[in-house]
Amino acid sequence: MTPAIIRLFVLILIFASVFLAAEATISWMRSRSGSSRAVNKRLKMMESGLDRDVVLSQLRRSTGSNFDFLPFGLGSLAHRFERILQSSGINMPVRNIVFLMLAGTGLIFAVTLFGAAAAGYSVSAGITQLAIVFSAVMGIGVPLVIFTRLSDRRRAKMQQQFPVALDVFVRGLRAGHPISAALDLLTTEMQDPIGSEFGIVVDEVNYGADLRDSLQGMANRWEMEDMQMFVVSLSVQSETGGNLAEILENLSGVIRERASMMMKVRALSSEGRMTALILTALPILSFAGLFLVKPSFYLDIATDPAFIIGFSGLVLLYFIGFFTIRRLIDLKV
Repeated sequence: MTPAIIRLFVLILIFASVFLAAEATISWMRSRSGSSRAVNKRLKMMESGLDRDVVLSQLRRSTGSNFDFLPFGLGSLAHRFERILQSSGINMPVRNIVFLMLAGTGLIFAVTLFGAAAAGYSVSAGITQLAIVFSAVMGIGVPLVIFTRLSDRRRAKMQQQFPVALDVFVRGLRAGHPISAALDLLTTEMQDPIGSEFGIVVDEVNYGADLRDSLQGMANRWEMEDMQMFVVSLSVQSETGGNLAEILENLSGVIRERASMMMKVRALSSEGRMTALILTALPILSFAGLFLVKPSFYLDIATDPAFIIGFSGLVLLYFIGFFTIRRLIDLKV
């Protein structure tokens, strides 16, 4: 055999070996993914070996926190912040997050004052006011923006998944499954966030809770009108009777029509919403970015007595503009 034929034979063997190894790897990955049906966080936690009651306690969040003792309307703001954290998918307790935000704000405030003093500036009332605003922006404002963004994304995904979940639920009912079995089907077929949310409902029912109370708790956690209509439909059907599958099928159609109308409204108002986003975010980003890059730009004028009045007026005008713009773009469909 000539060296050319031997070389060709070796290359063919190498190609065949690589091809067979790739096929074996792909087959192993397919078999592994096929054997695992953990399509949401709840199923993954159960596959890891956690008991169902432990999974339920970790996924379920307490919505009964009492903030009424807080003065000046802070109780409603605390309730709103709790709702944002619940829908954002963050597992850390609310009190821990608030503590970290306040601790971070205090740390940034102390570092800012120390840096100003180390740079040769006298710690005056203007510099203290500037440090308070900067630390509040970095320690409270930035985390709030991140949490709100995560909450909006999960809420939008939940709204997209809910009509599909209703269709799966209706098919389960028409196949002869009871309501509990049809709900359990959603926990194994739907991805997060709706898969784990219905999993919480199923686990609560298995531990003795009433089905309507569990569904109402899920609707209260997300504050979605579609879920409220779903709970009302189940409640009315359980008291008066009727074809639940047909009722929920009609409800699914109504939800899809509302979603289509909402998308049209959002498309028509996209320019105004983007303008509002720029007008509210640009001053904060400009202030924080310029202070981080060149703090002397603000520190040089913070010692002026007129700085306190001027800077306080700017902060007040910003909040007035922020709430005014939010009311203008808050469209209800």
